[in-house]
Amino acid sequence: MAEIVEVLVTGGQANPGPPLGPAIGPLGLNVKDVVDRINEATKDFAGMQVPVKVIVKEDRNFDIEVGIPPVTALVKKELGIEKGTSDSSQVVGNLTMEQVISIAKVKKDQMLSYDIKGAVKEVLGTCVSMGVTVEGKSPKEVQKLIDNGEIQIEE
Repeated sequence: MAEIVEVLVTGGQANPGPPLGPAIGPLGLNVKDVVDRINEATKDFAGMQVPVKVIVKEDRNFDIEVGIPPVTALVKKELGIEKGTSDSSQVVGNLTMEQVISIAKVKKDQMLSYDIKGAVKEVLGTCVSMGVTVEGKSPKEVQKLIDNGEIQIEE
């Protein structure tokens, strides 16, 4: 029976310390090999929190599955910022509509939305809580423009 260890690591910067080392050490794996494989697999997400699954087989071989970072991490990467704001009246950055659509396309398969329009609106909802505007407008205003058909989202 395969064991699965799920961890959240910084892309390209996994290390044998917590949470990874203590989770996989008891499974009889070479921790350095696991860390090296994770770092190679997540290097494209450098500096972002990335969900990773280490699937340990009965013969002590393992596979790595890399997930997609959360929407907040993708927004922060697009804006080049460290964090959003806890004060929704404060603006920390401004995305273009193209950037919002791009993030929605990357995350669509992991979202509850049935189509790209719904996924874009979910990304906009995240922007609200982060203090991020879209083309100078509040994300809530952009959501209304999408609902009214004033902004078209192509599949």
